[in-house]
Amino acid sequence: MDTLEVLTFLVWLIASVTFILALKFLASPATARRGNQLGAAGMALVVTWTFFTTDGLLANWWIIVVGGAIGSVAGWLGAKRVPMTAMPQMVAIFNGAGGGAAALVAVVEFLRDADLHPGELLPLAFVIATLLGAIIGSVSLTGSVVAFGKLQGVISGRPVKYPGSQIVTAALFLAVVGIGIYLAAVSPSIPLFLLFVAISLVLGVQLVMPIGGADMPVVVSLLNSYTGIAVAATGFVLNNYALLIAGTLVGASGAILTQLMCKAMNRSIFNVLFAGFGTGGDAAAAGAEGEEQLREISADDAAVLMAYGKRVIIVPGYGMAVAQAQGPVRELMDLLVARGVDVQFAIHPVAGRMPGHMNVLLAEANVPYDRLKEMDEINEDFADTDVALVIGANDVVNPSAREEGSPISGMPILNVDQAHNIIVLKRGRGAGFAGIPNPLFSNEKTTMLFGDA
Repeated sequence: MDTLEVLTFLVWLIASVTFILALKFLASPATARRGNQLGAAGMALVVTWTFFTTDGLLANWWIIVVGGAIGSVAGWLGAKRVPMTAMPQMVAIFNGAGGGAAALVAVVEFLRDADLHPGELLPLAFVIATLLGAIIGSVSLTGSVVAFGKLQGVISGRPVKYPGSQIVTAALFLAVVGIGIYLAAVSPSIPLFLLFVAISLVLGVQLVMPIGGADMPVVVSLLNSYTGIAVAATGFVLNNYALLIAGTLVGASGAILTQLMCKAMNRSIFNVLFAGFGTGGDAAAAGAEGEEQLREISADDAAVLMAYGKRVIIVPGYGMAVAQAQGPVRELMDLLVARGVDVQFAIHPVAGRMPGHMNVLLAEANVPYDRLKEMDEINEDFADTDVALVIGANDVVNPSAREEGSPISGMPILNVDQAHNIIVLKRGRGAGFAGIPNPLFSNEKTTMLFGDA
């Protein structure tokens, strides 16, 4: 092993350590920024080293520089301009770009090797890794685009199904498997490989379209895991350990995150992907909720109720994100604390449209981290709370989750209904993502403050 190879392995090792530490720091809002910077620095090190030490790259430097510049500008503008309410959409589209890049690398490598060895079977390990990178990357690309569309409202958030859709999905999957076996065992046919990729792209759309918008955060997390696996396969094909390790970390962390989100909703990943959460009767449910007798309260009366309480728990939801109300919420907290009121924030694991959504919003408004309490940590405190202030949250505080037969039956919720007084800030009388009425709103202890948070 020469000096260059030793240094390359050392660079890969250093970068791998930064990736692992980055994941560790991302576990807390207090260190998340540092984790992002550390992970980016590790990847920049690998990219720079690869650029200057790989044969042929310097000769085509202008392609890499131009592509890198375009990608950097797109990423910077996206990150700077996207509102927090649209962050899940940005994550979805960036994730799709990663899956697409992995698929393109697989395509280029397969075409090159098939052209160099016409009519010959390619090494089995190479073919398997290339096919995995192509199919998983393609599914991640088109699936993420559909998820983006559903979150953005470009595509209907309702599950999109048609007669025989499951048969079509099964047929597409079997076709991909059959073509893959032929490419690996019979002949590395380029036209068949391109058909393999095309079917994989269609499969991504077919898999995500039947899933409702309420489950898109889980789907995005799962697709993120897919992208990581595709990148790991690409690292194997390119014999690049940094890609292999980074992809494995992304794949594993995405899978763990998906599992945690499913656990927070008390549902299996199979149920998320194939059950159509909250489907059927949405309009009827929303209408039923609108007919309930809801007691309204004015902003002044709500302020008095909280000001004279000893403990107030604020429950943020997606409505707070839509209204960009985290700043005023912080001001409200300061005013109450100045009057001697104990103020805490109850954070449900799936509040908002991605894990940590509420934590990021409140951290952005400089709410102290020690006031942010996870569901398991604060749920028992609601019974001793004078006022629970629900800001744009719905399904995560819906007592229907405790009832058998409810679409959200078994989903862990915040015990807001146990507070002495409940104030719900809501724009209207519509149902939440699950599309079912929320009996909390008609609870005798609940008053509604309608309007923008």
